[in-house]
Amino acid sequence: MSKPSFSYQTRPNIIQNLKNEYYDVIIIGGGITGAGIALDAVTRGLKVALLEKKDFASGTSSKSTKLIHGGLRYLKQFEFSLVREVGKERSILHELATHLVRPEKMLLPLIKDGNYGKIITSVGLMVYDVLAGVEEEDQRKMLSIEETMNCEPLLDKNIIEGGGLYAEYQTDDFRLVMELIKTSVEHGAQTLNYANCTDLLAKGGKVCGVACHDEHSGEDFKIYGDYVVNAAGPWVDQVRKLNKKVKETKLHLTKGIHIVVPFEMLPVRQSVYFDVSDGRMIFAIPKNDITYIGTTDTNYEGNPRDARTEKKDVSYLIKAVNEAFPSIHIKIEDVLSSWAGIRPLIQEEGKSASEISRKDEIFISDRGLISIAGGKLTGYRKMAKRTVDLVLEMKSSRSGITKKTKSKSKKIKFNGNSFKNTKAISSYKAKLQKDYTQFNKEQIASLVDTYGDQTQTILNFAERLPSKNEEVKLLKAEVRFCIEREMVMHLTDFFIHRTGRLYFNIKSVKDHLKMVATEMKHWLDWSTEQMNEEIAAMQEEINKATGFK
Repeated sequence: MSKPSFSYQTRPNIIQNLKNEYYDVIIIGGGITGAGIALDAVTRGLKVALLEKKDFASGTSSKSTKLIHGGLRYLKQFEFSLVREVGKERSILHELATHLVRPEKMLLPLIKDGNYGKIITSVGLMVYDVLAGVEEEDQRKMLSIEETMNCEPLLDKNIIEGGGLYAEYQTDDFRLVMELIKTSVEHGAQTLNYANCTDLLAKGGKVCGVACHDEHSGEDFKIYGDYVVNAAGPWVDQVRKLNKKVKETKLHLTKGIHIVVPFEMLPVRQSVYFDVSDGRMIFAIPKNDITYIGTTDTNYEGNPRDARTEKKDVSYLIKAVNEAFPSIHIKIEDVLSSWAGIRPLIQEEGKSASEISRKDEIFISDRGLISIAGGKLTGYRKMAKRTVDLVLEMKSSRSGITKKTKSKSKKIKFNGNSFKNTKAISSYKAKLQKDYTQFNKEQIASLVDTYGDQTQTILNFAERLPSKNEEVKLLKAEVRFCIEREMVMHLTDFFIHRTGRLYFNIKSVKDHLKMVATEMKHWLDWSTEQMNEEIAAMQEEINKATGFK
């Protein structure tokens, strides 16, 4: 293996730094919120440590609808400030992660007695465009019945009254987190996955660090710093309760599931946001040779790690699709894969799961633990900015710092994104296709959409492999890249939280599970027993994604 930059081989050095250095801020949670806070803080000159109990993005941050969207439905709840904030963030994120945040047209069909009428939709989408700062060419277009049916012939013409076509962005949420983590590391943050925070340390009645257990080495160690930020998503209350005096809950957990079907089973021409008979709305989103559908919104109790797709969840989504698209007859056995995620919403008494606001909130305990919860994937950067602003204000009052450094995260491009625009991405793909003729156009395009300008490194790895099977060569090269440069330590890390294959290409997981396990055994020095345990753990994830009780 070449010299690792961010791999399991660097873990001893990272742990040594965590033990020996004193930090301005220690972050608990390696999802989108924690990763965003790490990058914002380290680029303002703060010394940053980030700990994730399992793998990066293994919680809510890999279980979303994979959209960077402005929250059209929040207009109905009159949350104009939330729509404005997250709407503007979409265009910023497109600049920061151009290869990961891709323009996507969304069709909103209008039906008789549906959630949106013609006038409300027209005005709402216009307000949406203004609040979200949508470019003129992407601004909403109202459609007649005929135009709506031309956009999506699968819809039920008997109930369609028109439609609206508006701008959204599709993304890979797990890749956003990974590139955020890597970018923060490049700027000096110390980050570690599989590092469980077991206790909060205190001095003089104030939190001053964390006790940590490294799952890989089994080592227990302590990290000290000025402030601890709890960005643990659905586990925020659990971390808060390590803070001895905290007993009340702040979160209301809800579960959302998505299902994946072959594209030919639901061949929608673009993403569709459509009405469900119970008054909710769900998405159908095409992606390569699959279409994914979601989401549900139900109350959840229990450990977020145990959340899984249930048969009643799948039946709900299938019924909704079959009703909205009369010629479609999806059955439960057609579902290829699924995922279940837990939303960490702020508790609001008397409101149903769908009614609770998606606003974020920061709260500080008597002992100084800073916790942040709620919010949306799209708004992570603003959440991070507000959190770091608060840390600097508190730091000023404690240490005499008076000049507050402004956030720089609006201008810092993600690792892997050297592109000016989508045209530059197309040019990069074309160049790689010319330079690496043994690999086909689709393979290269998929890699670029996942890894951006890091694709050439993967292709260089693949080119030197002896196998005649191009798919196998690329997969082996991808495994090596993720081990050497993305802290992959388990099969689940690779198949779920780096590549999304479990959700979007589960056949490749089943076909190549043993081959990838053998490859990782080589790079990570696993014993045969370890390899078999890894295969069993990955098989359990396959069962969770495909077996509905």
